[in-house]
Amino acid sequence: MARRALFTGLVVDEAGQPVTATHVGDTAFYVVNDAGFLRHISSEEIDRQVLKRLQEQVLANRDLAVAGMLQYLGQDDLFTKAAVEASLARMDEATDQLLQTGLPEEALAGLGMVGFRIVIDVHGEVVEVQMPGAAAPDDESL
Repeated sequence: MARRALFTGLVVDEAGQPVTATHVGDTAFYVVNDAGFLRHISSEEIDRQVLKRLQEQVLANRDLAVAGMLQYLGQDDLFTKAAVEASLARMDEATDQLLQTGLPEEALAGLGMVGFRIVIDVHGEVVEVQMPGAAAPDDESL
């Protein structure tokens, strides 16, 4: 079980109300207010759904992701490219580690400032992941 909710402060319910995070013992939960009933949903369940969606987007745009990372690193050699591609292949391992360590507070604040939001329903299903700068699925300008 996850010890920290990854996206604390970035999760809202379908009505746009903030979802809080709490702990029961060592396990982290998101708390959704369902007409006065506080539903505790495992943070790991929600966080894995979000990370899976993010991973799918990265892998769907693998060439762009690799090129962007190489540009960010300021290197465009064969060995760096191979290392970046290998790290993309190991994203599942990074997910498990991230669930244990959590995101730095600065990263959460930065994501919130640029408009990153996760919308969930009262059963813990991720309804939408709002990402800044991401084109809508029906956007034909791609």
